[in-house]
Amino acid sequence: MSSTTIEKQSAGARIYYGWVVLGVAALAMVGTLPGRSQGLGLITEPLLRDLAIDRVRFAQINLVATLAGSVFSFGIGGVLDRYGSRIVLTSLALLLGSVVMALSNVERAAMLIVGITLTRGLGQSALSVVSLAMPGKWFRRRLTRAMGIYALVMSVGFMIAFPAVGALVLARGWRAAMACVGMALIAGLAPVAWLLVRSEPGMNAELAVAGSDSRQSTEMDSTLAAALRSPAFWVVGIASSLYGLIASGIGLFNESILAERGFPPGVYHRALAITAITGLAGNVVAGAWADRSSLRRLLVVALALLTGALVALPHVRTIAAVMAQAVAMGVSGGFVMVVFFSFWAKAYGRTHLGRIQGSAQALTVLASAIGPLLLAWCARTTGSYADAFYALAAALAVLALAAAIVRMPSSLTPRTAPG
Repeated sequence: MSSTTIEKQSAGARIYYGWVVLGVAALAMVGTLPGRSQGLGLITEPLLRDLAIDRVRFAQINLVATLAGSVFSFGIGGVLDRYGSRIVLTSLALLLGSVVMALSNVERAAMLIVGITLTRGLGQSALSVVSLAMPGKWFRRRLTRAMGIYALVMSVGFMIAFPAVGALVLARGWRAAMACVGMALIAGLAPVAWLLVRSEPGMNAELAVAGSDSRQSTEMDSTLAAALRSPAFWVVGIASSLYGLIASGIGLFNESILAERGFPPGVYHRALAITAITGLAGNVVAGAWADRSSLRRLLVVALALLTGALVALPHVRTIAAVMAQAVAMGVSGGFVMVVFFSFWAKAYGRTHLGRIQGSAQALTVLASAIGPLLLAWCARTTGSYADAFYALAAALAVLALAAAIVRMPSSLTPRTAPG
């Protein structure tokens, strides 16, 4: 189906086909589960017992796999820009599903290294880049609203997938669970991608459906080199990566962090639920707010909230304080998520979006790999996590200031009035 046909059908029905693509993109992000730390965490304990691997060695395997897998973020962007979302997403779903099924049969540490590296590369890196870029290639005028909805649908998907896979691990073992996840990617995501995803529309398709007279030309789109020369790229990229570093570190050691403050594991579980729920609320608020304000303000507020949450964490004394801190973490995370999802297409256009977003994704993957090691090193060296939180809060404050004053790309402040 050509982009012209899609445009005519969308205009007649008043329903833009980009919303269908957005739904598939959110489903694809949920499909990255086996390549994420949280997904791997669902099978870690039985896997270690089964393969007789100690935790230190497994942590080393995970670090090497994550760093090696981050390289996939760079190459996939160019492939996506050249061949389109449909072919690339379908291929990735088939490849990742096959690797996950093979991972369910590993017997040796060497094969485990290969398996985890490929799930990180194909899932956490490559499939994430494709998923995030798909809405950006379909939406312009309503991009922030679309990415807010994308974040909400994606978060709900993960909230369903994690307990479902966890229950499967408990009921049938980690090998059977991974085999089922792999089959879901091959027999579920791949056919959906092939049947529902279409080629990116003409540049004016969404505007025609929305009844807007404004136009944005591909001639204004930035190349990867131009984006990398933009200070805004690095401010937003580093800010998003630092959030990922903090989230991965706290996510892995939060029970230990709260235990240091004298709280039992039950408080950690309640705080985790609060963070997840308020993160969803943050997605919704950010999507609505950014349409009326700016991504700059949204990012500054998010970084300020996150700075306060980190400074407060070493001083929580009551359950109410723990929950308040969890709310701040969740809301700020929801805000950062929408900014990261929306910024690249709004700032630099669609033409080279895969390459640009792939580079930004690589930064976040590297930071997420460093986060747990940084917190663990600080705790072992100083006897507490507090110094790490203070240092990270200071870095966030500097980034908030930079975000407030950095020159944004001209495409974020268009000369034509919005429709």
